[in-house]
Amino acid sequence: MSQTIAIIGGGAAGFFAAITAARRNPDNTYYLFEAGQRPLTKVLISGGGRCNVTHACFDIKKLVLNYPRGAKELIGPFHRFGPQEICQWFADEGVELVAEADGRMFPRSNKSQTIAGTLLHAAEKAGVQLFKGCKVREILKEGSEFVLHFAQREPLRVHKLVLTTGSAPQGFAFAEALGHRIVPPQPSLFTFTISDAFLTDLPGQSVPRVAAELSFAPELKLPRYSQQGALLITHWGLSGPAILRLSAFAARSLATSNYQGRLLINWLPGYTPQSCREFLEQFRQNNPQKSLAHPPLEVFSKRLWQQFISLYTELLPAETLWRTLARKTLQLLAEKLTAHEFSVEEKGVFKEEFVTAGGVERREINFATMESKITPGLYFAGEIIDIDGVTGGFNFQNAWTTAWLAGEHIGVKTAILASS
Repeated sequence: MSQTIAIIGGGAAGFFAAITAARRNPDNTYYLFEAGQRPLTKVLISGGGRCNVTHACFDIKKLVLNYPRGAKELIGPFHRFGPQEICQWFADEGVELVAEADGRMFPRSNKSQTIAGTLLHAAEKAGVQLFKGCKVREILKEGSEFVLHFAQREPLRVHKLVLTTGSAPQGFAFAEALGHRIVPPQPSLFTFTISDAFLTDLPGQSVPRVAAELSFAPELKLPRYSQQGALLITHWGLSGPAILRLSAFAARSLATSNYQGRLLINWLPGYTPQSCREFLEQFRQNNPQKSLAHPPLEVFSKRLWQQFISLYTELLPAETLWRTLARKTLQLLAEKLTAHEFSVEEKGVFKEEFVTAGGVERREINFATMESKITPGLYFAGEIIDIDGVTGGFNFQNAWTTAWLAGEHIGVKTAILASS
């Protein structure tokens, strides 16, 4: 006997769960409900309209290190359906994914519409019935089935239910009503607002790699966090991969501290104040006649380097030669280059800030199937779970993987029941 399956949430996870289940067992009836008029919105806007589908990290042990929450639980799922598998899935649909230098993977077309169109076509071909602008108001559990109540249509009784509502509060409310605990959601992947004279004239300047350490007031008894990566100076403070990774791993501590903390930037990772001073002294000896305006390392633009000089030496770089620098000045520069302190004042804005830390408690989900341990027949996939990754395609990979596991299990389980 065929069954009726409902998937609530028309994003990447919702579509992929529906497609996977429908292909595995086409005899069922599959309904995909999207509250808005435009499904796959995040797919369409991600990566600046290019869609960062996944990341070319095929070593699972390294891959899970990009998940501040959920790394342990994702090891098994990624071995079953990881970046290689999603690349192959899209290749089978005629979409080639291309890796950029930093590992991010995009469709060769560089258009997110390619990914959205592929998912829409695959869902239609598999027989998934999509309902746009269809908001679920309430979900009740009656026996082994679920009854969905809508704002503008008759109630629907289904045998299996998949919640793929992302960070939408309504999705958390559904999960809670069905017996699950919700880890309070907090923002993740955001910039730091910092008011500092050093940054004032430098918006747009970047450094390919820094080491960043974030700490908090001692009385809060919060851990320290450190990350390395590129840094971008903005009109409101600091951004770039190093800062975004810090914001992700420290998301809950930052929320506790009201988004205030002490940030130390080592502009020259691998150097200590002592080794940096020795390097500067050696550079001075080797380049005595060079203008101080000449940066000692290529990682610094002339503009960024001159800011160090003007603020921390009170010298005019255009008129000063390296040989004239005193040891005391070299020591001060070495300290600022390796332990430059900033005060984080609040959470800044990030154009793709739609990732949250929090959601359905991971311990209440079977990560072999994505089925609830609390409510049989209920499944979860994507960001509704207390799992989040750093920027770079990792959150989409979580969506593909958990959705595939949920869809696969539903398809196989219902097929077995139908044949028994």
